[in-house]
Amino acid sequence: MKRRVVLFLVSLAALLIADPLLAQEIPGLPIPVLDNVRAARSGQEASTSLALIMLVTVLSLAPALIMMMTSFTKVVIVFDFVRRALALQNMPPNQVLFGLALFLTFFIMAPTFREFNQTALTPYISGDKMSTPTFIEKGMVPFRKFMIKQIGKDGAKEIALFTKLSGKNLKDIKSVDDIDSYILIPAFMLSEIKKAFIIGILIFIPFIVIDLVVASTLMSMGMIMLPPAMISMPFKIILFILVDGWHLITYNLVQSYVM
Repeated sequence: MKRRVVLFLVSLAALLIADPLLAQEIPGLPIPVLDNVRAARSGQEASTSLALIMLVTVLSLAPALIMMMTSFTKVVIVFDFVRRALALQNMPPNQVLFGLALFLTFFIMAPTFREFNQTALTPYISGDKMSTPTFIEKGMVPFRKFMIKQIGKDGAKEIALFTKLSGKNLKDIKSVDDIDSYILIPAFMLSEIKKAFIIGILIFIPFIVIDLVVASTLMSMGMIMLPPAMISMPFKIILFILVDGWHLITYNLVQSYVM
């Protein structure tokens, strides 16, 4: 114990002594220079570098954009409700569940992505003299159409909530074009979460009935010490397989965005 205390004090003293020495400038210390790196010689090179930086930034924000402006939020929440209703801990695993939700999102959002590619991305990359602000404005149009369509009349409360929180007057909103994107996106996400929870409740109902029946049967048989969840889980899985649960859930999720 004493040896550990001594070592700790010696290490602390060494750090206190070395800290001011490291803070001082060491004369003759060369500044590292990157090879083959030079300044832009023309406006074209500078714009290309800025476009590359913007592309890397967009790619780093891609997961957040997928969750915010697409169907990913509702799909992944519904799939998680299914797993919890079946009383399965990590089956399917999170990687499989998120992968399925991601590819289903690409399937649902294919028309929106196609319109974004035709109206904004392709003209911007091909050099049709489209500025970056114009690209962002035109690129948001397909996603705004998708979000407004999914919010519908049921999402008027969410839009009113975020409009009020932003300090704007609802009377100033005459059409959907007057709704700012920073108001529309959180309203859309809140609407998607609400719909996902409603679907989750409907999924839970038949499995709760199975749990009640199994628990009542075990109680009537006097098998109090036997966990009901252990007996009800196989019956839940059998029921889910017989009704082709994954097919029904996937079909209805896709149809909820098509209609």
